Amino acid sequence: MKPLAAIRVADFTVHNAGPFATHLLSQLGAEIIKIESAMRPDAFRKPHPVYGREGPATFDQVSATKLSVRINLKKPEGVALAKRLVAVSDVAAESFRAGVLARLGLGYEALKAVKPDIVLLSVSSCGQDGPDSHFAGYAPLFGAWGGLSDLTGFADGPPVEMRHVMDHTCGMHAAVALMAALHRRRATGEGAHVDVAAREVASMLCGEALLLSAAGGEPRRMGNAAEGLGPHGVFACMGEERWLSIAVRSDAELTKLEDIVGGLSDEAITAWTCTRDANEAAAILQAAGIAAHASWTTPEIAADPHLRARRAIVEVNEPGGSTRAAVGVPMRLSKGPEVGIHRGTPQLGEDEDYVYGELLGIGRNERCALEDAEVIY
Repeated sequence: MKPLAAIRVADFTVHNAGPFATHLLSQLGAEIIKIESAMRPDAFRKPHPVYGREGPATFDQVSATKLSVRINLKKPEGVALAKRLVAVSDVAAESFRAGVLARLGLGYEALKAVKPDIVLLSVSSCGQDGPDSHFAGYAPLFGAWGGLSDLTGFADGPPVEMRHVMDHTCGMHAAVALMAALHRRRATGEGAHVDVAAREVASMLCGEALLLSAAGGEPRRMGNAAEGLGPHGVFACMGEERWLSIAVRSDAELTKLEDIVGGLSDEAITAWTCTRDANEAAAILQAAGIAAHASWTTPEIAADPHLRARRAIVEVNEPGGSTRAAVGVPMRLSKGPEVGIHRGTPQLGEDEDYVYGELLGIGRNERCALEDAEVIY
């Protein structure tokens, strides 16, 4: 068994932060049943030309290995059907604005009535309570609200807009919190409502700066500099938009860098790097024990034999028999079957025979009636 093979999740999450949390669980073996409808599919499911392909690239990233069913939550019968699914699940997960799920009739108390030990995961911008809980938000706002953007960038420039990293970091925290709640349930038999606020995740990443502020200091944007390291930065190499990242921590490394480059100023280092291929320059510095690497493009990452060998980059099947590269789970376990992606993105409603037939025992006549009434839609 994969580590989470016994866990089933009714997944109401949308966009990226919440779906990334359940995506991580799916790669560790949990059965994730994504709930959408043709009327209100996940906004990221819409195909659009990006990354050299026509398709829902962002949706693909967080939906591989999941199952898909259609439920129209605007109808009372759809809410009742969702509760039937929750009743056979361990977890319900959502990422709406605070209060939306409750207004649909699927709040924590309503779900506890059908599954007393259910664990509900709620991922939102500002949490389920507090004066700002009604605010909507997306990834760039999380970093801005939480103070992380103001610390990112150069001292003479504006704050940097943080995008996917905020959604994914929030999703990782949500996955850890959810597994903690499941561990507690195993010990006590009690479910829980797990409340994760993306804004607070961003603030948590600013801990050092918050401590400095509390002590009367004034945090500042440092660009590529780093306290206690130097030289520390990204230097232009031969070719268009080719860069080398260098981080020097000790005096011994500093001496080796000076011997290789012929100087320690940014100008001297750039004069050396700009006449060399980024990967070749990295190999020279790494051989001397200096932390350095080319700033790789995404095609280089996708083709990297090391990541391929460790199945951090995998090929998954697409409808029609084609395959595509996908990002695997960044961890390995010494026992049990291999974790990670084992199927591609599901089509809308692709797994209804299994979910409605095998799990819920809905017969053909009832299912047809639900489809005719646009409850399964």
